[in-house]
Amino acid sequence: MLIAGLSAIIIFSTQVQAVTPSPQMIEQFKQLPKSEQERIAKQYGVDPSMLSASSATTTVSNPQVVKPRSKVNNVLDQSEDEALTQQTKTAAKVDAIDNKKEQQLKPFGYDLFAGSPTTFAPVSDVPVPSEYMVGPGDTINVQLYGKENNNYQLMVGRDGAVQFPDLGPISLVGLSFAEARSLLQDKIAQSMIGINANITMGELRSIRIFVAGDAYQPGSYTVSSLSTITQALFISGGINQIGSLRNIQLKRQGKTVGSLDLYDLLMRGDASGDIRLQSGDVVFIPSTGGTVSVMGEVRRPAIYELKNNETMADIIKMASGLNPGAFPKASVVERFSDKAVKTVINVDLTAQNGLNQAVKNGDVLNVKSASNRIDNAITIAGAVIRPGKYQWTKQIKVADLLPSIWGNLTISADLDYALLVREINQRGDIEVHRIALGKAITEPFSEFNLTLKPRDTVLVFDYDDRKQLLNPIIKQLKKQSRFGEAAKLVSINGNVRFPGQYPLTANGNVKELLIAAGGLEEGSYTMSAELTRQIVSQTDGVSIEHKQLNLNEIMTNPSADARLQSKDILTVRMLPDWQDTRWVKIKGEVKFPGTYSIQRGETLKDVIARAGGYTEDAALKSAVFLRQSVKDKERLELAKLSDELRRDIAAKALTNDSPTVGYADAQLMLKELENIQVAGRLVVDLNALSLGIDEANLDLESEDALYIPPKNQTVSVMGQVQHPSTHRYKEGVTFDQYLELSGGSRKRADDDRIYIIKADGSVAMPNESTWFTSSSLMEPGDTIIVPLDTEYKDSLTLWQQVTSIIYNSAIAAAAVATL
Repeated sequence: MLIAGLSAIIIFSTQVQAVTPSPQMIEQFKQLPKSEQERIAKQYGVDPSMLSASSATTTVSNPQVVKPRSKVNNVLDQSEDEALTQQTKTAAKVDAIDNKKEQQLKPFGYDLFAGSPTTFAPVSDVPVPSEYMVGPGDTINVQLYGKENNNYQLMVGRDGAVQFPDLGPISLVGLSFAEARSLLQDKIAQSMIGINANITMGELRSIRIFVAGDAYQPGSYTVSSLSTITQALFISGGINQIGSLRNIQLKRQGKTVGSLDLYDLLMRGDASGDIRLQSGDVVFIPSTGGTVSVMGEVRRPAIYELKNNETMADIIKMASGLNPGAFPKASVVERFSDKAVKTVINVDLTAQNGLNQAVKNGDVLNVKSASNRIDNAITIAGAVIRPGKYQWTKQIKVADLLPSIWGNLTISADLDYALLVREINQRGDIEVHRIALGKAITEPFSEFNLTLKPRDTVLVFDYDDRKQLLNPIIKQLKKQSRFGEAAKLVSINGNVRFPGQYPLTANGNVKELLIAAGGLEEGSYTMSAELTRQIVSQTDGVSIEHKQLNLNEIMTNPSADARLQSKDILTVRMLPDWQDTRWVKIKGEVKFPGTYSIQRGETLKDVIARAGGYTEDAALKSAVFLRQSVKDKERLELAKLSDELRRDIAAKALTNDSPTVGYADAQLMLKELENIQVAGRLVVDLNALSLGIDEANLDLESEDALYIPPKNQTVSVMGQVQHPSTHRYKEGVTFDQYLELSGGSRKRADDDRIYIIKADGSVAMPNESTWFTSSSLMEPGDTIIVPLDTEYKDSLTLWQQVTSIIYNSAIAAAAVATL
């Protein structure tokens, strides 16, 4: 009746548009098998898409079955981490480090399923194996070609049969896909002559399975009929933190039909235990068995699950083997004893009995690392092109490692002084040998080409820098001096290139110490150098001995050289009256300005004469003489002034006096004061010097500078005047007249402190005069300075203060009158 009704609906809908099928009728039509839909549509000449298009399309989405795991479900949650961290704080330092490493270990394999259900994909488009059992709900696609061309989608009904058009029902109960395909091909060949068939699987049925035990989300799930155990684990969210990865059981009709060890899949890629599921199967995940923690020098530190009495060799395989830097011979196992106390067992993983040792539940295997020390190496450092470690071989020498001066050493390498640092015992104590590197390379058979031993270090010094390489050696020599013996160190000071402290080399002498210090500086006094030596006596104490040495004999005659002892001090003197080249500069109005070399005791008058004397335009009174020592003194005085001002400001801030300036302004003022550039000018009187007055002459120093300007016919007025300006000098014009020419003083000028800077750099006060000279008389090149009155007060402020004084005085007088 349903088919007849739908047929009538189709006829009426195609011929008369007045009748429209209801959504209920369309849904009933859509519930028919596709073969029936095609048969009805073909019988009445209607396209099935007309009915499907008339209904509203609905989007089908796969719901997220399991949410990703949160941080709370991790193997160690935050509360457990805090508790374990608190426990480790009470242990020793080494145990705390090991416990921390153990806590950081994660159980192996569980990360595969953490938050994984979203990655589970349907398996409807994978090839169907020939042994697949056809069952109700499966769809078989049949393509007929030859005399007729047709496509059918046959759904297996609940009775296990398919409704084949023109052939009737065909039972496929208990047949595999290969058998069903063969059966359908035989039926078509017998009943449809001249027609060939291609038979494939269409949509697969869904089966209902159960995931039980320690799964992340146990329960009943609908999966594809091609699903396996691992896909069931994925769809259920994986395994819980206490679930076993090595004994996942598949139960069918109350019996265990298979088990899966995920370690085979994860470590070896073996999926042979991943059995296909059937409807009603139960995937059971039991609790985990024993575990072992593996840490240290292994490739994959983790917590592994134990199974079937596994040994240490099996555990190392689970951890993917050892790292190259491992020392398996000294591996350690922490194990709980029968008394619930942790014990430590040494395991030699290089021996067979150690590898065959059984592993127990709760064991912690710690594979130690090898030593970073290199036993058979020689180290080269310093001014070499290729520093580093090199292999030691028998009878190897310095020239074998550094065969070429040009090809192995830098340009600035010191060829006369290099050191060989050698370990003399297992404690790391060292002794030092000196190497003449240039002779060792150019004369391979000489005594300087030392034979090397394992762990030797060759230090090649840069000719301009020795401290960087010497400091570790000096520190080690001081450190290894333990039982009251003096450290093997000597010192050299005086006129040498690199004064300081040096290691006492084996059989070291004065000549070697001079070479270590880079040799003598220019002007050294070689006839006599002082060697200071401490003589230690347990009864008399320490006494000092001074010995004079002739350096000329020591450098030329090896037999005259003196052996050195610990704490010896060599002092190299300078020649009497030796001095470096000194230079002074003379510029300006002299006949031959330039830079002149001077010797000690040479005076200003002598250098002026060497410069050819003055020119006709020379302004001797305006000469500027600069000296470096004066500049240093002015800089020192400026620093003292800055410190005094800083103390005054700080003291005023601690008293009740209101500060005149703020803290920020005071700091800015002090900073500006410190940045003032000093000149270092020394006042000289060249006029008196030219008149032959010896008191005006002075001895010169290195870096002195004299500038003689041309004659100046101006007078300048600066500071608090109405119009600061420069005026032409007129003979007889006084100080007051020049001040009036600039408009006079301003209201804030301090008239009592006006001063004149003379052309020679001296300072004169205009109000000071004598019978013979008058400082108010001006000269060419003079400058008048009118300073600011820092205590100036305007009339309003002054009268306020006066009124306050009068008022307070009146109150005091009235109070006295009432007594």
